[in-house]
Amino acid sequence: MEKLFIHSFETKIGLIRTAATRKGLAVVCLPGESRSSFEATLSRLFPHHERQTGGSINLRAEKQIQGYLEGRRRSFSIKLDIRGTAFQRLALGQVSAIPYGKTMSYGQIAEAIGHPKASRAVGMANAGNNLPIVIPCHRVVASNGLGGYGGGLPMKIKLLQMEGALRTNRS
Repeated sequence: MEKLFIHSFETKIGLIRTAATRKGLAVVCLPGESRSSFEATLSRLFPHHERQTGGSINLRAEKQIQGYLEGRRRSFSIKLDIRGTAFQRLALGQVSAIPYGKTMSYGQIAEAIGHPKASRAVGMANAGNNLPIVIPCHRVVASNGLGGYGGGLPMKIKLLQMEGALRTNRS
């Protein structure tokens, strides 16, 4: 039976939970998402995996996520185990390429992956991203505003402000 390694750690933005297979990091659960939501995601994606705490990939992910949140890291170098359709993986691959401190619209991503009329499908792929922060879906915005975010709009704003991609209004 394959193993699924689970881990949780405190950060300056709250508790983050991760899960990894031997292939790579597979799930990042942001602060504000419940433990039951995390468990449901694991059961859906890995119904036949034996769960175990720890795992070297999770520990590397913790170190890199902490570095990112503390402003010492701008990209990630962790092996990933991305679950999803070929289109979802293609869209998330383009999301991964958005540089730190920059944003792209759903339409720009659709255009970049050769499916210019698939901005809604890009949005759905983003909504299904199980690796937020590591695959920076917070950098994807709607053409008329910020758009949504699985971790909540306040978290998206906080991450974009931290990267300098969103200015704060000061009067």
